[in-house]
Amino acid sequence: MAKKLKALANSVTDSQFAATVKDSAQQIWLAGLGAFAKAQEEGNKVFDALVKEGESIQTRTRKVADDKIAEVAGKAAGTWDRLETVFEERVARALGSLGVPTKKDVEKLSKRVAELTAAVAELTDGRGAAPAAKVMPSATRAAAAVKKAPVVKKAPVVKKAPVVKKAPVAKKAA
Repeated sequence: MAKKLKALANSVTDSQFAATVKDSAQQIWLAGLGAFAKAQEEGNKVFDALVKEGESIQTRTRKVADDKIAEVAGKAAGTWDRLETVFEERVARALGSLGVPTKKDVEKLSKRVAELTAAVAELTDGRGAAPAAKVMPSATRAAAAVKKAPVVKKAPVVKKAPVVKKAPVAKKAA
């Protein structure tokens, strides 16, 4: 375009040169407007295409991220389960070494207390704690018995004396 202008400049007069420059400027201006309109028209299409592509990428990325999160959550749950088991075992060992009874020990003791309560009720001919044994659950009875029962020292075992048969008495003759 610059060569064209130089060639025209050499062959034409100043007024013609000004008119040529003006026409060239007008053509440049119109070309710029055309390019702008084309870019705007194509730009909307390109923008819409980019939006669709972005949505597609976001969907795929979200799916991959959700899969990874689920995988990590599964591993974390397994780790927490193992940690919880180790913690429970250590606490149980510590309580055992301190002499704290376990739930199983308390249940066993409660069962034994219930059996002894029934035996006492039989020995006392139904007088005593037998009705209470039927009302309270065994664990509650055991706890109540521990709280209420006075400390009793074990009584010495008394052996029954053997029964001695009387010797027959001889009759005197009169």
